Amino acid sequence: MDRNWAGNLTYTGRIVAPSSVAEVQETVAGTTGPLRALGSRHSFNDIADSPGVLLSLENLPPDIEITAEHVTVSAGTRYGVLAEALRERDLALANLASLPHIGVAGAIATGTHGSGDRNGNLATAVAALDIVGPDGELRRIRRGDAEFAGSVVALGALGVVTRVTLDVRPAFTLRQDVYPAVAWEPVLDELGAVLASGYSVSLFTDWTGDHIGQVWIKSAGTTPPADLHGVRPATTQLHMLAGEPADAVTEQLGVPGPWLDRLPHFRMGHKPSAGEELQSEYLVPREHAVEAIVLLRMMSLRIAPLLHVSEIRSVAADELWLSGAHGHDVVAVHFTWRLDPPGVGALLPEIEAQLLPLGARPHWGKVFAATAPELAPLYPMWTDFAELRRTADPDGRFANAYTGRVLG
Repeated sequence: MDRNWAGNLTYTGRIVAPSSVAEVQETVAGTTGPLRALGSRHSFNDIADSPGVLLSLENLPPDIEITAEHVTVSAGTRYGVLAEALRERDLALANLASLPHIGVAGAIATGTHGSGDRNGNLATAVAALDIVGPDGELRRIRRGDAEFAGSVVALGALGVVTRVTLDVRPAFTLRQDVYPAVAWEPVLDELGAVLASGYSVSLFTDWTGDHIGQVWIKSAGTTPPADLHGVRPATTQLHMLAGEPADAVTEQLGVPGPWLDRLPHFRMGHKPSAGEELQSEYLVPREHAVEAIVLLRMMSLRIAPLLHVSEIRSVAADELWLSGAHGHDVVAVHFTWRLDPPGVGALLPEIEAQLLPLGARPHWGKVFAATAPELAPLYPMWTDFAELRRTADPDGRFANAYTGRVLG
């Protein structure tokens, strides 16, 4: 497959799929010119593209190694596969993204996240990375190393990640309850309390009208609200997208189940989300979240015709240099767009004109308009990352059009 998952991008480079780490090293060392790592192809922009070699991670054996505190896995392994291996050992990850179909390395490199006031993005679980540098040498970077915080969410700009070590915890059980048509006004008055009402909370909206379409609350060890501002949980399974089959989403109705069957929104064996779509996301500092939501609601007539649905979630702060949550808690505002690149491309600068002055940072793996001059002021460690990149890849072997545009 030479296209990304959404079908909006055709890769331009020559795809090579090594079957071992040694082959990855040989390929990198033996290749002249640009090279990028290619994961599960769930990015919506050209972050993984290159006119040179595209080094696919999909044929690397999973080689899952599990201890009581960590799991080490091949970088191309999908989270759904990893979760099943942990289930067999009664272990878990602290969080998952809404799609279990995505690969570990790509999700980490772009700062992909799930939800929860106390849950950092998926990259915060990383304890160590194995990275092949431009000379083909393999090195391990561990938590506590001087360059660690700059090497985890790194956009593939420092080398090819081949293996990842993640923190694990004992397995746990969640239930999932969905509250339809909750009024906006009381939620905005108490947004913090709503986002803190479960282990993971999502608000789904099309930005029109006075009501949020659905509020999903995933509860672990706590009882969800009997009603959410007067709205009781749904008694039938609901998909967040109108017209999509409800059996594609993970079980709701308050039925307890294992963490891996409740934290994602979508089941591994079903079509994730809408399929043919684009996605954008902006991570807004927590203190500006209500203001951002109010501004977007004022843009509803521009947004709604291009939109499948939006999702609002909370993510805990971290110390990773290029993370969307670096330095402060954030509220992530996600857009699942219809597959209309010209229409979405024309709208994004308007959205960013509202959100970036509030400190919002775009998700690195989704579509956005901002370039390096607009992005640099949003990241306190921007120049530190630039120096780390010059040290790790002095000749720009892992650069591409995307890094030139967003990193400079």
